[in-house]
Amino acid sequence: MKLSILQVDTADLTPYAIVCGDPFRAAAIAAKLDNARELAFSREYRTFVGEASGVPITVVSHGVGSPGAAVCFEELIKGGVKTLIRVGTAGSYSADVPPGSLVISTAAVREDGLTRQLVPIAFPAVADADVVRALYEAACETEGLVAKGITVTLDAFFQGVEEFPHQKYKRAGALAVEMEISALYVIATLRGVRAGAIVALDGYADADLREVYNPHTDVVSGAIEREIEAAIRAVVKLNGCD
Repeated sequence: MKLSILQVDTADLTPYAIVCGDPFRAAAIAAKLDNARELAFSREYRTFVGEASGVPITVVSHGVGSPGAAVCFEELIKGGVKTLIRVGTAGSYSADVPPGSLVISTAAVREDGLTRQLVPIAFPAVADADVVRALYEAACETEGLVAKGITVTLDAFFQGVEEFPHQKYKRAGALAVEMEISALYVIATLRGVRAGAIVALDGYADADLREVYNPHTDVVSGAIEREIEAAIRAVVKLNGCD
């Protein structure tokens, strides 16, 4: 069966998938796999398959924001994927986890609009414990700061007249903010599959993005390389336990 949006045949998909926002990052992840090949490039959704230590892995880009990402997650699950790991970037809420650090998201604050149309607002967006454990262990095997905790998913990137909720979530102990994890966790729970996420911090969330935001630094690039390595290792670890 061919998936209508991703434009891939479900027979080519694997039980494990690594997902990311950027189609070019999907290619970079696939380049680290053995026997990698591209299956399709439809809209923002670019799909590859390959292997790591003999474990087949699907890699797919999902674009920016929860609605488009949700389409990707739903179709992958429909196609037989059982474990999804998001590899992304996020803005830090704390000087204790500066740009260049990695954060494993244990749960996500649902400040997005998409999940409110799927489940009641009181329903939590929570990662799978086994995936979190595998990601944290794999990330700690790389060189650099690793933290785990709650992240925030927010739809808006540039501020309008409404204030962003960064300060209250900083006070509550959230570590970082990004744009898709809550959708991943809610959909995974609804569909009975596992999900987790690792993000590389590329700036501070409460900085003026118009003036100082620059994710294209050596520190951030190094963190992205580390999180890709950690995600691939985590899949291999999970496969060894499954």
